[in-house]
Amino acid sequence: MIEAPAFSSRRSPVFGRGGMVAASQPLAAAAGIEILSKGGNAADAAVAVAAALNVTEPTSTGIGGDMFALFFDARTKQVRALNGSGRAPSSLTLERLKKEGLSELPPFHAYTITVPGACAGWCDLVEKHGTKSMAEILAPAIKLAEEGFPVAPITSYFWERGAQRQLKSAPNGIELTINGRGPRAGEIFKNPGLARTFKKVAEGGKSSFYQGQIAEAITAVIKQAGGCLTAGDLAAHVSTWEKPISVTYRGYRVYECPPNGQGLAALIALNLLEGFDLSKLDALSLDRLHLEIESMRLAFADARWHVSDPQFSNIPTAQLLSKEYADERRKLIDPRRAVIDQKRGTPVSSSDTVYFSVADRFGNACSFINSNYMGFGTGIVPKGWGFTLQNRGHNFDLDPNHPNALMPNKRPYHTIIPAMAARESDGSLFASFGVMGGFMQPQGHLQVFAALVDSGLDAQAALDLPRFCIDDGTAGGAVSLEEGIPDEVMAGLTERGHQVQRVAGWERALFGRGQIILCDAQTGILAGGSDPRADGLAMPLI
Repeated sequence: MIEAPAFSSRRSPVFGRGGMVAASQPLAAAAGIEILSKGGNAADAAVAVAAALNVTEPTSTGIGGDMFALFFDARTKQVRALNGSGRAPSSLTLERLKKEGLSELPPFHAYTITVPGACAGWCDLVEKHGTKSMAEILAPAIKLAEEGFPVAPITSYFWERGAQRQLKSAPNGIELTINGRGPRAGEIFKNPGLARTFKKVAEGGKSSFYQGQIAEAITAVIKQAGGCLTAGDLAAHVSTWEKPISVTYRGYRVYECPPNGQGLAALIALNLLEGFDLSKLDALSLDRLHLEIESMRLAFADARWHVSDPQFSNIPTAQLLSKEYADERRKLIDPRRAVIDQKRGTPVSSSDTVYFSVADRFGNACSFINSNYMGFGTGIVPKGWGFTLQNRGHNFDLDPNHPNALMPNKRPYHTIIPAMAARESDGSLFASFGVMGGFMQPQGHLQVFAALVDSGLDAQAALDLPRFCIDDGTAGGAVSLEEGIPDEVMAGLTERGHQVQRVAGWERALFGRGQIILCDAQTGILAGGSDPRADGLAMPLI
């Protein structure tokens, strides 16, 4: 194994044995630790973190958005996937858009609002795997919302950007500002409306969100904004428990949620990369980055066509993830030249965000992701309830022949994806990890996991490592390179045919924000890392 690349990790990995939370916001991590300390397990703590992030980082997440989770059950060594994403309104059709003269959907239009799936997902995760009541689990978030909290610096920056971009013009968006502006770093922000929402859910469960006063407020503001999601759409919503998809990679089995999530792209890329010996290549070398980028190009060529709602499309998942298919597609990678016009393959017949990870003292783990999309989503707030509504419907394709074409009651291509990896030898959990951030997410999964396995980096160093991003998540997209990647490597990638640009400063958010918890099966020691591109940390339980 080669030595780590020549860069300094900003902090050490965090070690512990009694449980751990790695999240993008310290107060949210503390909420999860509080639940673990009271005997809760990874499912209980994960929902506590998700709710607390809604309070402390509404720029990225909330109960008005969607969620996905992978849960590792230590007793059975099984991984289960929870799809908490919502569906398009029952009356929204391509014909309706055409009649209204909409050849594309503006990103913050009320038609982009799909049913918020997060609340049902939270409740369903706890019902299936948790041990605590929703009242106990939501208590830390309710306290933060009622009493207020000091806003973290990076959150403050993106809050102000969202205040000017969405909240200032969206119905009731002013509720999530301080006199029309985002709160400054260290400034106290209270959200009594969100506390009210959480109290309702704590008392009445998910039905109190999808029916009754909250549902009435959601449908009223959507109608005011020109949308068409109805009370019936909300009442009909259900989460789905699914079998995760997976591939093997150098002795590990890597798990992702199945479509409509884009985890498929990460697994296709890992299958392609497995055919190259990356351990002999420095993680930031020209040859290594070229191979990773080219693998992602091929993966996006397939995923951007096939990822859709499986209830509406026949997705050849098993064939796309087969080693035989990877062997054929790998032949299209030129080690010395970029191929930016890759087309999707034909396998033989036979989906802005918060990500966090939780592990408990019992050996369970939860890889969890929750999102509004594009920061505050639409920026539209149901009056008096303290949360924004997502704009996930913007990911639908308006080509009627595309598998991801907009249709009533259909789930869109989803960018948010949690990940896990287990050891092939005994099924023990190796890592609960993820990288948030739109189409960066499968690229982040690829780069982080390769850093762990091929370069032997620890959890924190793997997250600190500078990244690349194919900007639009398409096979032919331009490539952004994070500051820290050597100039000569950037020049070399240009020579090989990649259209590249360097990204620094605040814009480094493009490269996502990840969390990792590694698990030592023999000692029970947990090692956590948290992305330096966010405000968060990994926090162990004593």
